Amino acid sequence: MSLRSQPLRVAIVAGEASGDNLAAGLIKAIRERLPDSVFEGIAGPCMQDAGCHSLFPMQELSVMGLVEVVKHLPRLLSIRRQLRRHFLENPPDIFIGVDAPDFNLGLEHALKGAAIPTLHYVSPSVWAWRKYRVRKIAASVDCMLTLFPFEEQFYAQRQVAARCVGHPLADLIADEVDQKQARRQISLEHNGPVVALLPGSRVGEVKRLAADLLNAAVWCYQRRDDLHFVIPLANYECRLAFDEILSRIATRLPVTLLSGQGLEAMAAANAVMLASGTATLECMLLKRPMVVAYRLSPVTYRIARMLVKTSCYSLPNLLAGRPLVKELIQDEVTAEALGSEVLALIENPQRAQELAAIFSAIHDDLRRDANRCAADAVLELVGREHE
Repeated sequence: MSLRSQPLRVAIVAGEASGDNLAAGLIKAIRERLPDSVFEGIAGPCMQDAGCHSLFPMQELSVMGLVEVVKHLPRLLSIRRQLRRHFLENPPDIFIGVDAPDFNLGLEHALKGAAIPTLHYVSPSVWAWRKYRVRKIAASVDCMLTLFPFEEQFYAQRQVAARCVGHPLADLIADEVDQKQARRQISLEHNGPVVALLPGSRVGEVKRLAADLLNAAVWCYQRRDDLHFVIPLANYECRLAFDEILSRIATRLPVTLLSGQGLEAMAAANAVMLASGTATLECMLLKRPMVVAYRLSPVTYRIARMLVKTSCYSLPNLLAGRPLVKELIQDEVTAEALGSEVLALIENPQRAQELAAIFSAIHDDLRRDANRCAADAVLELVGREHE
């Protein structure tokens, strides 16, 4: 039996839900080309549904925050040692680390040293802070797959092999999203202006930012009583935290609370107030005008100010290469600052149209059939691109 007729063996590790989704799309795209490919590593439910065998529960890697990481560090290091030993004793054709750089880069470095091809999918934010990590990346991975063009350019300037595959969300979200249909999807009958509030997908974010967004909503409603507010909450814990804040601040505010459905909420809106993160990318792809708020704990913010070397932090601005949407950080996040920006976006439809045109151009650039492009990179790296 020739080597090329043997099944492709892929080791793959993802550490949280976003990586699970990306990896599942990649697995399916590889299987379309090589149906008998074998996948094992650390997999979430989407990856397992796509046929990946999980050696450890993905939840063990889904640790956020300095205190939590330190608490779980012995177990994380033990899992990494066991994976390293397993893959060195049973070498795969390629190892793919999906995001989770603090966990995956060390594993990739060890496997690359044993002549196992390594690929990392989703660049860490080395362009913003801890740029020294580029040296470790170069020593650990044969190719970095990036979601955004500016990341590919960053690596090219430093002679590190990288390829931008675009973002799967750009492939999934249509060029134009019907606002009326979105309102029907969330059973919203309001015919006037709608503002979506997205305080974040983690409880800590909600506790830090929800009061600011609600106070801004009250500020807006006092000036325009034809507004309605739609608020999607990512999970039950976020809903509990938000309800407690809502009961203190805005009991008479006309709101529709949703379980999940963040895309639908933004699509239904005329303007969006939201926490910095992936939701800003989703909002941009939906072509909705936005104002972005960012609030950290005081200690974390002081540290971040010293370490972060970028003039903007929201994805629309990073992708545009200029301050396209309003960003408010820390003490700048006030009811009046947020509210006045939201009303300006609602009352200036020409501005909203201008933003939508720019967002559309960025959307086109990110729509590259990410799953297929990522699969192409994997198969090229192992020399099986022609099968």
